[in-house]
Amino acid sequence: MYEANYLAARLRRASIGAEDAPFLQNHQTGETVSYGDFFTNAEKMAAVLVGAGVQPGDRVAVQAHKTQAMLELYIGTILAGGVFLPLNTAYTEAELTYFLGDASPRVLVCDPKRQDELAPIAANCGVAEVLTIAADETGTLTERRNTQRGGFEPVARAADDLAAILYTSGTTGRSKGAMLTHRGLSSNAETLKDVWHFTQEDVLIHALPIFHTHGLFVATNITLMAGSSCIFMARFDADAILGYMKEATVLMGVPTFYVRLLEMEGLAEASKGMRLFVSGSAPLLVETHDRWRELTNHALLERYGMTETNMNTSNPYDGDRRAGTVGLPLPGIEIIVADPASGETLPHGEVGVLEVRGPNVFAGYWRMPEKTAEELRENGFFITGDLGKIDNDGYVHIVGRGKDLIITGGYNVYPKEVEILINDLPGVNESAVIGVPHPDFGEGVVAVVVPEPGTELTPDTIRNAIATDLAKFKQPKRVIILDELPRNAMGKILKNVLRDTYTGLFA
Repeated sequence: MYEANYLAARLRRASIGAEDAPFLQNHQTGETVSYGDFFTNAEKMAAVLVGAGVQPGDRVAVQAHKTQAMLELYIGTILAGGVFLPLNTAYTEAELTYFLGDASPRVLVCDPKRQDELAPIAANCGVAEVLTIAADETGTLTERRNTQRGGFEPVARAADDLAAILYTSGTTGRSKGAMLTHRGLSSNAETLKDVWHFTQEDVLIHALPIFHTHGLFVATNITLMAGSSCIFMARFDADAILGYMKEATVLMGVPTFYVRLLEMEGLAEASKGMRLFVSGSAPLLVETHDRWRELTNHALLERYGMTETNMNTSNPYDGDRRAGTVGLPLPGIEIIVADPASGETLPHGEVGVLEVRGPNVFAGYWRMPEKTAEELRENGFFITGDLGKIDNDGYVHIVGRGKDLIITGGYNVYPKEVEILINDLPGVNESAVIGVPHPDFGEGVVAVVVPEPGTELTPDTIRNAIATDLAKFKQPKRVIILDELPRNAMGKILKNVLRDTYTGLFA
């Protein structure tokens, strides 16, 4: 019955005829949910959305805790022909105002505790209805779901129709909505399922957020594509994960997961039955890779992806998983290194801007045709902005990030967004925001601030002043006060000098 809906058909295919097979073990409640019950609930969610006026192509925005109901809403949105728009739970009122105004969703789903705060904003942005999901799975959305009957007939959607929009930070402080298609999400999950050898026998420890590519479009979609099961955790819990390793086979995580787990007694014994540990969303330190291999006899599998493309590369499942690299291009995906000035392809070993082409690449930026034209070439290559090289064996190395992108704990932070806020504070002359190595988060956000002459500023004053306007992961972990910033002969701030100066700040 799902065949008319491109992505839904492919996410459902492996579990047809296995309705009683377990899909999700809820860590919070201890309940196990079968594939049949999960998809029935997703169909009910679709019926609720259509009842709320959702038409094909309409956006459904959600800022809520990670719950089974939110996962049902994701599939329900796809079945209803809508476009799923997950938003980081850390986003502030000011940030949400921008997202809702830009995306113009038909429905907003939020935590009941924020409904009174967000309802006026949603109304001003033209959102027709606000529904709720709480951390305990209650709320007006689940109440409506429970009044519906299963058997919803999926709305027809083709390969090139939009399935989701994910916002990524903008270099000018304006976030961009990456438009992800049914084909893009489907092809990437199918490829990863194959190259990482997922089967119906696998049990994934799912401790990642589901407002992010890694947790939603990698972890969840692969599980559904393979017909495997997952242990569904609301958040990272090292003790619980260690216990679950005895019954699981795969863990996907950000480097922070593995740094924390290395501190746990019993890791070596608990990990013996696991077959795969995947790391991504932030740079993995070679030291962490080596310590993990030494203690567990497992090599972490690092990969490289982006909001706009999902996954592009992976270290091999069978073969040399090389620390300090993000592996080889995935099947069907081309990666080149281009000269940033001329756009010409560079030979192996030379550093340039990574460009990606394949069915995984996004369709463009929502309502930003000029930005889309800047970053998507006519020949289909996406200019990632990441600086890298490809060695003679084909392994991709990320050596830096164009546009000074910071990835902290798996989340993208563009310095300009933070700098704008700091520079507007009384007594601030200028600022430079950088990312430096952090043992837990990959990179830590650091603000280097120059006060106006005769003004006394403290790090706490600056941090407190911007705290309500930025999601916590964007806020500087350290603020450095200097008399002046280093510059080159043309007056450009030398952020590379600042990064070198403070590279050991979190050591």
